[in-house]
Amino acid sequence: MGASFEDVNAEGSFPLVIVGGLSGAGKSTAIDVFEDLRFFVVDGLPASIVPKLTALFSGQNQLQFRGLVVGMYFRDRTFPQSWLEALEELKLQGLKPQIIFMEARNEVLVRRYSSTRRPHPVAQLMAMDGKEGDECGPLSLDGAINLERERLYPIKKMADIVIDTSDYSVHDLRKMIQRKWTALEEGEGRLNIQIISFGFKYGPPAEADLIFDMRFLPNPYFVQSMRPLTGKDEAVAEYVLGVEPGKTFLVKLREFLEYLFPLYEAEGRYRVTLGIGCTGGRHRSVAVSEALYKSLKESNYVVSIEHRHVELG
Repeated sequence: MGASFEDVNAEGSFPLVIVGGLSGAGKSTAIDVFEDLRFFVVDGLPASIVPKLTALFSGQNQLQFRGLVVGMYFRDRTFPQSWLEALEELKLQGLKPQIIFMEARNEVLVRRYSSTRRPHPVAQLMAMDGKEGDECGPLSLDGAINLERERLYPIKKMADIVIDTSDYSVHDLRKMIQRKWTALEEGEGRLNIQIISFGFKYGPPAEADLIFDMRFLPNPYFVQSMRPLTGKDEAVAEYVLGVEPGKTFLVKLREFLEYLFPLYEAEGRYRVTLGIGCTGGRHRSVAVSEALYKSLKESNYVVSIEHRHVELG
C-alpha cells in the first residue's frame, strides 16, 4: 500500500480496505475518514457483488483515487459466511484486502441504539425469519448484540486493525483511524502491532490479545510533583523505568515479545494488540507503552500506540 499511484496502476492492483464490525460501533465514521483520504468508498453492497466491483474498479483510471473502501453489509441472511466467501474470491483475484473491525462494549452499543431508535439488523433478520430470541418474545437488543458479536468473531480474527470505539468522541475516533491506518499502510504484509495503555479502574481493552499489568512498578501518583504529569514526561519515565525493577522488566518484556512475534507471523496472524495497564492509565502504563513503542519502532516493527485513559487517570 506504500506504492505510488503509478505503480499501482501499472501492476493492475490497488489498496482495498474492508470496513466492518459490530452494528453501531462506528463503521460509517471510518468510511467517512477514508473518503476524506481520497479513497473511492462503497457501502451497502451484498458481499457477493464485491469481487465484481473490484474487477470494475481495477479497469478504471485509478489516479484520482488512493484505493477502494467497501463497507460490510449486515442485513444479509447469509452474513457473515457470504463475506468469508467473498474474501476468498478476492484473494483468488490477487487482492489482499486490509480489514478494519469496529467494536464497542455492549452497554455503549445499547445506549447508541436507544438514542437513535433504529432496529438492530440481527433483530430485524430474526423477526423477518419468524425466529424468536427466547420463549418470552422477540430478541432483545442486548441479545442481538451478543449474537452479532458471536457471528462476527471469524471476521474480527482476520482483521488487520481492531478499534474499540466505546470511549471515543467522533473527532477522537477519526484521528485514531487515521493513525492506525498510517501505521498499517507503512508496513503492508507485516505483522501489525498495536499498543494500548489503559487503567484497570476503567477496564482493559476488549481487543487486546495480551495484557500486561504494570501495578508492580513504583507509582508516580504518590509523588506530589509528578501527579499532574503523565508517562510521556521524562521525569515520570525515569521514575518508573530508570531503576529496578522497571529497568530489567522492560528488557525482559522486549525479549519475550521478540521471541513471540515471529511465532505469530508464522501462524499467519495479521495483528497483535498489547494492553499495558496500571491503576489509572496515566503514569506507569503510559511510560512503559512509550518506551516499548520507541524500542519496537527502532527495530522496524510496524507499530501504533494509543493511550486510552490518560486523560481520565
